[in-house]
Amino acid sequence: MIDHIGLSVTDLDKARAFYLAALRPLGIGIVMEVTEEMTGGHGAHLGLGRDGNPFFWIGTGKAPTTGCHVAFSAADQAAVDAFHKAAMAAGGRDNGAPGPRPEYSPGYYAAFVLDPDGNNIEAVFHGAA
Repeated sequence: MIDHIGLSVTDLDKARAFYLAALRPLGIGIVMEVTEEMTGGHGAHLGLGRDGNPFFWIGTGKAPTTGCHVAFSAADQAAVDAFHKAAMAAGGRDNGAPGPRPEYSPGYYAAFVLDPDGNNIEAVFHGAA
């Protein structure tokens, strides 16, 4: 089981604004901030998650790698829809509108957006009727 994952970003402030808006409908927010000074010059990082658990990290300090795919669990179809709407309003690019994806598995309902660095970010609800 994965405990946490991190992505490098080119602009931490821009990424912060995008992820705060896009993940808010999924109940995910900033749990921890680590400054450049705290890492001894190895970049600044934001830990996003819920219930005090930072399971998704974005940060600077290394050359960004794009093309990653991260999927976040959603409580229901409405949360998937809200994620897509919020991500688009925050500057994301559509990479798959909300809807059923029965080719993945029965009940799979998801939406996909590209973040400011081109990473494919998904919200998925398993159990759609």
